[in-house]
Amino acid sequence: MKAAILRELNAPLSVEEVGLTPLDFGQVLVRVLASGICGAQLSEIRGEKGNERFLPHLLGHEGCGIVDDIGVGVSRVKAGDKVVMHWRKAGGIESPLPGYRFAGAVRPSGRVTTFSEMSICSENRLTPVPLDTPRELCALLGCGLSTALATIERDAAVRFGESVMIIGLGGLGVNLLRAARLAHASPIVCVDVHESKREVAESMGAEFINAKTGNFRSGLEAAGCACGCDVVIETSGNADAITRAVPFVAPSGRFVMVGQPAPGASVSLTNANHFFAGDGKALFATQGGGFRPDDDIPRYLRLWKSGSLKIEGLVTHRVSLENINAGLDLVRAGEASRVLVDIAQR
Repeated sequence: MKAAILRELNAPLSVEEVGLTPLDFGQVLVRVLASGICGAQLSEIRGEKGNERFLPHLLGHEGCGIVDDIGVGVSRVKAGDKVVMHWRKAGGIESPLPGYRFAGAVRPSGRVTTFSEMSICSENRLTPVPLDTPRELCALLGCGLSTALATIERDAAVRFGESVMIIGLGGLGVNLLRAARLAHASPIVCVDVHESKREVAESMGAEFINAKTGNFRSGLEAAGCACGCDVVIETSGNADAITRAVPFVAPSGRFVMVGQPAPGASVSLTNANHFFAGDGKALFATQGGGFRPDDDIPRYLRLWKSGSLKIEGLVTHRVSLENINAGLDLVRAGEASRVLVDIAQR
């Protein structure tokens, strides 16, 4: 099978032939149909996830696939099932780390990877869905869309009519904007350094502030948020962006860090006395919004089927597995929302 391999840090992925190993206890062989590209993969390529000692290895953690075979003990899925491939743990077995044959040796990999034609996955990283579920929706539910919905609903606990600021309008930020709209947040203010994101924000009913050329305070005043926003969500992990945005949390508001700062990065809380405004402000980090695949994926699918959850416009670019580096470059340049890697044609 072909797979995109990280051979060395800060280098393009290498699309090469990789061999499969026999399925171990709790493992599932999945034919991958499509995968999203998450900003976390850029962090892995830079070595910010503690992954340097595991090179070379496979990447990707949100995808859609069809179960090809199952190992001993697997009971949640069967051959022929369509599945969402996700990094968050669901029910089922936590299998041993899968291994792949590459460069004359068996190399360990993560319990779910999606940048390959076939993937050996731990049972608890898969959730079955109806066969007619679009592959785009499945891939989005693997991380980007599910993280956004769970963050808005669970960790940020957005209430009707609360104001929301989203820092970074990339693949996750656009999903957060869609989720905030679904929660009837108002107003929604999006902040990004790319002026091209203004059209995206405004087309989805949000205000836009250019972090390079605009002024936070005047932009918030124009949006009707002179006292700040009830919820501020930071997606980039940029320490300077976090430092700059924290003071714009409204009294009794919440600041949620979704993006992970680079190792060693520091965040300053300037004039930290403002945290005691109102009933006190909260600042916390989230792991995928506390997304629970077993409970949440069926609910999100019902929302989509009812027409309440729209996915049109969330995927802005599509690339083949062979052109995956072009997709990664689009994410790096801030030119895309979600990039989808089409791996299988059927």
